[in-house]
Amino acid sequence: VVDSFVQQLSGTAPVIKLPLKGNYAPNVFVSVLVVRGRVAGVQPGALVDLGKPSFKMGVAEISVGWRAHELGVKVTPDKETYKTRDKAHVVVQVTQRSIGKPVKSGEVAIAAIDEGLLELLPNDSWKLLDTMMQPRGIEVNTSTASMQVVGKRHYGRKALASGGGGGRQTARELFDTALLWTARVPLDAKGRATVDIPLNDSLTSFRIVAVADSGTGLFGTGQASIRATQNLTLLPGLPPLVREGDHFDARFTVRNASQRPMSVDVAGTLGGQALSVTRVALAPGEAREVGWDTAVPFNVTALKWELSATDAAAEGKPSTDRLKVQQKVIPALPVRTYQATLMQLERPFELAVKIPDDAVPGRGGVHVALSPRLADDLPGVREYMEAYPYSCLEQRVSKAVALRDRAMWTRAMDALPSYLDRDGFAKYFASEQLGSDTLTAYLLAIGNEAGWEIPAGALARMQGALRNFVAGRAGRDSPLQTADLTIRKVAALEALSRYAPVEPNLLDSIDAAPNLWPTSTVLDWHSLMKRSTNLKDRDAQLDAAAQILRSRLNFQGTTMGFSTERQDYLWWLMVSGDVNANRLLLDVVDDEKWREDIPRLVRGALGRQQHGRWNTTVANAWGVLALERFSAKFESEPVTGQVQAKLDAQHGELDWAAQTAGGSFDFAWPAGQGKLAVSQNGSGKPWVTVQSRAAIPLKQALSTGYRIVRTVTPVEAKKPGEIHRGDTLRVRLEIEAQSDMSWVVVDDPVPAGATLLGNGLGKDSQILSAGEQKRGFVWPAFEERGFDAFRAYYRFVPKGSWVVEYTVRLNNPGRFELPTTRVEAMYAPEMFGELPNEPVTVGP
Repeated sequence: VVDSFVQQLSGTAPVIKLPLKGNYAPNVFVSVLVVRGRVAGVQPGALVDLGKPSFKMGVAEISVGWRAHELGVKVTPDKETYKTRDKAHVVVQVTQRSIGKPVKSGEVAIAAIDEGLLELLPNDSWKLLDTMMQPRGIEVNTSTASMQVVGKRHYGRKALASGGGGGRQTARELFDTALLWTARVPLDAKGRATVDIPLNDSLTSFRIVAVADSGTGLFGTGQASIRATQNLTLLPGLPPLVREGDHFDARFTVRNASQRPMSVDVAGTLGGQALSVTRVALAPGEAREVGWDTAVPFNVTALKWELSATDAAAEGKPSTDRLKVQQKVIPALPVRTYQATLMQLERPFELAVKIPDDAVPGRGGVHVALSPRLADDLPGVREYMEAYPYSCLEQRVSKAVALRDRAMWTRAMDALPSYLDRDGFAKYFASEQLGSDTLTAYLLAIGNEAGWEIPAGALARMQGALRNFVAGRAGRDSPLQTADLTIRKVAALEALSRYAPVEPNLLDSIDAAPNLWPTSTVLDWHSLMKRSTNLKDRDAQLDAAAQILRSRLNFQGTTMGFSTERQDYLWWLMVSGDVNANRLLLDVVDDEKWREDIPRLVRGALGRQQHGRWNTTVANAWGVLALERFSAKFESEPVTGQVQAKLDAQHGELDWAAQTAGGSFDFAWPAGQGKLAVSQNGSGKPWVTVQSRAAIPLKQALSTGYRIVRTVTPVEAKKPGEIHRGDTLRVRLEIEAQSDMSWVVVDDPVPAGATLLGNGLGKDSQILSAGEQKRGFVWPAFEERGFDAFRAYYRFVPKGSWVVEYTVRLNNPGRFELPTTRVEAMYAPEMFGELPNEPVTVGP
């Protein structure tokens, strides 16, 4: 309690005056307890006592001392209404509120955002003064015995903010929601800044926000709105994503924003093919829908629409609008690699090929990829990682490394600070509360091995987190109730050793017993000793670790394994035999003591591939880096000449002089059994990958770890027993797990154009999604509501059953294909369940 006093009140003097002191800043809570004694002359009745003593209590929050730090920011565009692709000239004037004069120095950050986006989710981040003047919470608990003396029912909830926060000519093809973001615009001597904002093709209103600061103690925010409009407007109502084989009604809205009637001709093309012309009569201010019945073809990645609307009845220059928009197309039944063979083309080879049973005719075929070096291209890995649908931080990073996509890595690193918890550990999803030491160590190790940088600030925090973890100052539980603390600590030390020598005292908490450790930990220990010359008995420990690794190697034909592989399968720590094989190759590829074993290690690691890739995202990332290092050291002989490939009557030829990076052939499936022949005429030993690719529909449920039961019930329907546009459905997934498992994902598709409710954005119906049930002792981590599917990620799923439900609204009429529903353990992908889905027909 900062201050308190007692004041007499009366009907003629009912006001309490409170002097506001400087130490009240930035806010203070004021509470008043008003007590009235018995009213003289009013006697109690049999049922009520109107003259009994009474009291009232209230609490209010007051902001104090803000004005001295507040800047007045006035945003003035040169006009309110613009045409598409105009340029808005905006003047920002900044004054110091306390003295009413322009500031003489400072800068502003300016953003121009589509107001429709702000209706979905208001942005409070630009309220800079609110952040600088962070208010204190109410920290005083008040109790009174007044209710023991004077009976009261309830005097309301106090100290809560009042009100709520609800929401209130070329073809047009640029529809970004952000027009401009300029972080630093300096103010002139008059406290003024000017900026030109280029508008795009959206016919909407935009919020222009200026966030100003001057010196170290003056902040302010101002905003204004502008609109882009035209007399005749085409608005797309297309699903943003459709699937191959979908058949839907493609709808567009034509709007007359003028004060006169129009007769509008709407024409256009879809993928270069002309559409029928539709004429529609529009009264002033009227909007109507036009549409075309559309079938989504196969083997395309997008549907490209180009439409035009013209007022055919206008005299002189008619009102027009042109629109370009495209829809993403994904397969409902994807073409997948079902068999793959990777070999070095030392001599001509022949291979019998035949389309798989139950495969869809006309899709897929035999893909032959050629590369002069092993690391130049791994088609199976690339195909798997490009199509991988899940999106946690590890998977984003692993995809970037496996695809050697520097831009993808940069995007992941830009978002990295939001994935770090309070101690500096990396989280799989940004919404989680606590991070993982295993994930943190993996990020440091894979980034270093790939040769790509982690931002300095995030790197320092993650290194500090791992040091504290090893020293026991920051604890993180294992996803599984097992004794794996030493395994995780050694992995953390190995990651730290890649950036700086490890302090010897950090090993004090570890009882070094490599013979008893799983292979992944022996690999970490071996790598740690290689890099840390300052550790006690380092040479002896390094030799012992190398000897243990050699003793555990087990080659069966061309496949490499480990004698302890059953104990090495630490799926909850993202470790598998594939990971160990690829990491072993990486660890010893430059070691002369292992030089004679390297070719066998490479073939053994490749022999572990299934369908042309390894089993997890982590294994594929390590595998790409391992083969890259191997190629750089051992594959120096140039490849010359030509490669001839033949499948029955189909031929292909690749000239290494013209295509030094390699190439590929795609052969259609033969009518029966065919013979593929490939030969190299020239020097060198190129690598050839042969993939059997087909689209095979799932006809019945598969269960190798998870069993799925899927039911759909209407929540709100126009007609019972039918599904129509605008209906809302509840999808229920009952899943049974056969064993405990960490990091499990549920992936359930939704029809094209449908909206998943419960995303927390404005205008979303909380009532329709209120009855969703979630049962079971699972540990949810994140839910992803995309255009294509509902995905739920679980940090841990115990053996037994659990239920997840979600609600979907159908927005487009048509017949929509659905891929399979899948439940998968992401780091043990052999544990999965899959369920076929019938197409969904939605009426108008």
